[in-house]
Amino acid sequence: MTDETLPALAATPTELSHLETLAEKAREFARRAQSANTRRAYGADWRHFSAWCASKGLSALPPSPPTIGLYLTACATGRAGEQISVGTLERRLAGLSWHYTQRGLVIDRRDPHIAQVLAGIRRTYARPSVGKEPVLAEDVIRMAEIDGRDLRGLRDRSILLLGYAGGLRRSEIVGLDVGRGETEEGVGWLALLEEGMLLTIKGKGERWREVEIGRGSSELSCPVRALETWLHLGRIAHGPVFRRISQDGMRALPDRLSGRHVARLVKRTALAAGIRGDASEGERSAMFAGHSLRAGFASSDIDERYAQKQMGHASAEMTRRYQRRRGRFRVNMTKAAGL
Repeated sequence: MTDETLPALAATPTELSHLETLAEKAREFARRAQSANTRRAYGADWRHFSAWCASKGLSALPPSPPTIGLYLTACATGRAGEQISVGTLERRLAGLSWHYTQRGLVIDRRDPHIAQVLAGIRRTYARPSVGKEPVLAEDVIRMAEIDGRDLRGLRDRSILLLGYAGGLRRSEIVGLDVGRGETEEGVGWLALLEEGMLLTIKGKGERWREVEIGRGSSELSCPVRALETWLHLGRIAHGPVFRRISQDGMRALPDRLSGRHVARLVKRTALAAGIRGDASEGERSAMFAGHSLRAGFASSDIDERYAQKQMGHASAEMTRRYQRRRGRFRVNMTKAAGL
């Protein structure tokens, strides 16, 4: 929304000031329609597309289905600087659509130059999704001991234990604030209780959910105790829960960690703990990421109904997609069918 969109009314100065205040509030709401991560991704998509158009002597504006079809083809075949997955390609198309919409323009995604090209790319390049390797409770406990007990180690220990016990996405872990509404980019907050910890989180689809994390059976593996220790020694009482550490390792800085830190942390500690030592070094390096914590929680022996609620899934089928090690051949369908 811009100043030009203010209604052209014969308003008094007081009324005009009120309308300007409403317009600014409307712009703020419009900015919050997408998460910060989504806005960053869509911004990168538009810059990539605009640069590609400029390099080919084409115009990014107004939207041209033939141009977009050529761009999708270049991305899929590696001729736009990198070859990307079908999922990323579809995300990029969504990013372009979003940017055009902000300019009052529309992409006709049913146009054959786009729809048929994208269908052909899916048919040619689409592959079954390969989920990250889950880390189970015994794995997480070993991983949490890798970095010792300095301030950085206490923070990372808390991330691992909390992420696993809550079945959280990496964005949900780093998006936590200490209290409600303390930062604009926060996606949730926590409440420390005698029985444990209650997280209120806004997940995918803007759906809110409550995540209960009880106290563990051991001080060494208790996520609540680990978080309390991190908050106390990091002197964190307001704002982001998980933050960067000063170079001397002595202070928690104001800056929020990014989701990439969680992915790198899980990968590094899983490799150091020797998880899936039966695989080659190259294979193991590709197995682990932030989603390994969430997949591990789903693959544990928790009743599927409770796992679904904790993870915020709309259906049990979605929860089962995360159950990498659970349930395979628990029922022998061949024998059950009579063979």
